[in-house]
Amino acid sequence: MNTVQLQPELAAKKQTYQEKILAFFERSEFTRSLKGFDRELKAVGVFSLVANLLMLTPTLYMLQVYDRVMVSQSTLTLIALSMVAIFLFGMMSFSEWIRSRVLVRAGIKLDAILGPKVFNAAFESSLRGSHATPQKALSDLTQLRQFVTGNGIFAVFDAPWSPIYIIVLFMLSPWLGLLALVFAALFVSLALISQSVSQVPQTKAIESAQHDTTFANSKLRNAEIIESLGMLPSLRRRWLGRHHYYLRTNEVAQDINHRLTSASKFFRYCQQSLVLGAGALLVIDGQLTPGAMIAANVLMGRALQPIDMIVASWRGFFTANKAFVDLEALLEKYPERKGLLTPTDSVGDIKLDNLTATAPGRQQPILKSLNVHFPAGSVTAIVGPSGSGKSTMARCLMGIWPETQGTTLLDGEPIQRWDRFALGPYIGYLPQDIELFEGTIAENIARFGPIVPEKVIEATTKAGMHEMILRFSKGYDTPMGEAGGTLSGGQKQRLGLARALYGNPSLVVLDEPNANLDAEGEAALAQAIQGLKVAGKTVFLITHRPQIINVVDQILVLVDGQIKHFGPRDDVIRALQAPATN
Repeated sequence: MNTVQLQPELAAKKQTYQEKILAFFERSEFTRSLKGFDRELKAVGVFSLVANLLMLTPTLYMLQVYDRVMVSQSTLTLIALSMVAIFLFGMMSFSEWIRSRVLVRAGIKLDAILGPKVFNAAFESSLRGSHATPQKALSDLTQLRQFVTGNGIFAVFDAPWSPIYIIVLFMLSPWLGLLALVFAALFVSLALISQSVSQVPQTKAIESAQHDTTFANSKLRNAEIIESLGMLPSLRRRWLGRHHYYLRTNEVAQDINHRLTSASKFFRYCQQSLVLGAGALLVIDGQLTPGAMIAANVLMGRALQPIDMIVASWRGFFTANKAFVDLEALLEKYPERKGLLTPTDSVGDIKLDNLTATAPGRQQPILKSLNVHFPAGSVTAIVGPSGSGKSTMARCLMGIWPETQGTTLLDGEPIQRWDRFALGPYIGYLPQDIELFEGTIAENIARFGPIVPEKVIEATTKAGMHEMILRFSKGYDTPMGEAGGTLSGGQKQRLGLARALYGNPSLVVLDEPNANLDAEGEAALAQAIQGLKVAGKTVFLITHRPQIINVVDQILVLVDGQIKHFGPRDDVIRALQAPATN
């Protein structure tokens, strides 16, 4: 086959290769984010080229010293060769340093590009009730970044140079080249065996470690109740069961890894000695010079070093690959929200259109085909027995319940279509479980946005907390770490109420806002709701306590996930009392 015939075939192969690369970068949002790293990869490739070429310097230097200087006894030649070698060593070290620096910068760039996307996807996963923990996604990103800046990636860039070193060995002696091929095949086989043997044990070890840590963290966060109720021995026993399983799986994975490492060392030591022995035989037979014998040993080490490093770094390769696959799946399942609506002046009109809420592992829906309209400016109490779906309805009103069919319409649009960051200032939400975050009291109330002192004070005054906050030594600048331990349940609830009221939102949903309040706190709550009512805000009040119902316009009664009564307050109260009077 002549050159003219080969050209179309080579062009077709090149096109196919380019199509495969393009298909890889276009296969998911995650891989599309990696397209911007071509410049860094090219730079690392160029400096790897320079570094690997200059790695021939020790070989050439030995050949010249043994075969020229030792024969000529020329000191001047030795000095000149040594100076050239030192210069080339400096260039080699500089190239390796530059490519390391480029990879470190690439790792930082990778984190900057993917960090926000992974954080958002992890948050979305947690919001939608996924079993995976948000910490795992961030840990996967860290492992991927560490791999990009670690030794394993250097082995990938250096591996293509192994055939070149083997070719040089063939040029010195065909026997040395064949020996190099034999050991290269052994190391490649060891790498393939590593993948086959260690994949399942490594996966089990990683997953069991994550479950072990998650279980321990979730329990230790509730140390007070564990200590109070004497639950520590039972929980410790459960943790030890999980921990022992992790230790067993990790022991199996480590044992396989150590055996493979020992086999790698055995082959490496055999390679070093057998190459030197083969070179000595060739020198005795007159087929090789002493200088070439020493140089061949160095070349053999250079040829097999990347393959050996891949075997040694196999656990890092496997962990990085699993992190890559998991992150790709996460971003594919929870992509960035695009094309969202931005509110200009939300008025808080709410409509539930055939809304059904379900939960995994539950046969019957929690909420069943709710169809109801709440006009803007209405104040509605949602009541009903425990387990009737009141808190689930509150979350559906906020658009945060993960498993729903039907639609929650806010101002005529599905609530999921609104940009939640832009919608946030128009929304006030007080959940049953109050969560105050690390930061100052003012930052918590201002939702960690720009702090407007007037708005903060207005919100805390409505919640009846202003005077209490001023009694702290740092006032509104008190960190929650200091204040949290001294706040009662009612005070935390009122701080949560202040956060919900911050900025005069148009839609306010309060889930059991008076569960921990004393008489003073409940009076402040009633006054706050009355103020929202006068201002024309849409308010939902989920409660078991009848005292607060006097401030609402209408009542919705939920029973077994269905609307049993809905209408003006007095009408619903009469309907509820009617059976008792008959």
